[in-house]
Amino acid sequence: MPVQPAAVVRNDALRLEGVVKSFDRHRAVDGLDLTVPRGSIYGLLGPNGAGKTTTIRMLMGILRPDAGRIHVLGEPASEATKDRIGYLPEERGLYPGMKVLDNLLFFGALRGLSTAEARAAAGKWLARLRMESTALRKLQELSKGNQQKIQFVATVLHEPELLVLDEPFSGLDPVNQDLMRTTILDLAAQGKTIVLSTHLMDEVERLCSHLTLIHAGRAIVQGALDDVRREHGGETVHLELEPGQELDERHPAIVEVRRVGRSLEIQLGAGADPSAFLSEVAAQVRVRRFEVRGASLHSIFVRLVSADDPAEVPTLPASAPRVPEAPLTGGGR
Repeated sequence: MPVQPAAVVRNDALRLEGVVKSFDRHRAVDGLDLTVPRGSIYGLLGPNGAGKTTTIRMLMGILRPDAGRIHVLGEPASEATKDRIGYLPEERGLYPGMKVLDNLLFFGALRGLSTAEARAAAGKWLARLRMESTALRKLQELSKGNQQKIQFVATVLHEPELLVLDEPFSGLDPVNQDLMRTTILDLAAQGKTIVLSTHLMDEVERLCSHLTLIHAGRAIVQGALDDVRREHGGETVHLELEPGQELDERHPAIVEVRRVGRSLEIQLGAGADPSAFLSEVAAQVRVRRFEVRGASLHSIFVRLVSADDPAEVPTLPASAPRVPEAPLTGGGR
């Protein structure tokens, strides 16, 4: 009897194959392939309207794909796999007129926790996020940032294996942004897989090991962060001039200049020598700081999108109004 080949065991937390979703004549997701390794923090990155939220809604069963396959934690996406995911939606999914603790007990019950289990988990997470004093307050009495933190607690209450966080830093001040980053890193250290959907490039650079850059519903680059930088980055320098000094941006080595606070992020052309560039600049203007770094995701993304569609050069500000991708239809969180 011939020996049967061994079954291929995949260690992916999430796998999408050729996923398509259209609304009327608009194709929001266009043949998307995506593989998220278990235990990674994976960035799903792109400007507002790129297709990120539509992709997540298909993953969660809120929307059905028109074509393609979605596997979650080694199984076809289903109601059963949905219970193994913690989903932080961009839209508020809690009840504003209910007390914070009552909200958490309710959502814990939906995830199969007993009242005692949900109360214990809620107490632990409220303490961790410095929110103990809010337990008996109505959700609507809290600031937007604190509501976001309660939404996050509801997401992790049942100890899910996979976390899908859609714009988790929305509404958070700098102190709570740091707290959220630390919390995400701690969860990853515990072996959780985290998909971070955002248009904030710097958050992906700080947190993610892997990423997919999406534009117009298609993946235009994906892989390990270091590999993406190495393949698409080129030489980038960060330059800060003394007050009153101006750089001549017509220098032949310069491909692109981006202002980041008081500094300039300068993309140099192929073959350009950063040291030679510094010598030439320093001969003309007074330089306060000069540093060679890997290219930022912002510059990589803008360059790739421009090559893909020369008529469109996206802007990715630190905060921007959301462009709705699709109506929120279907059931459940």
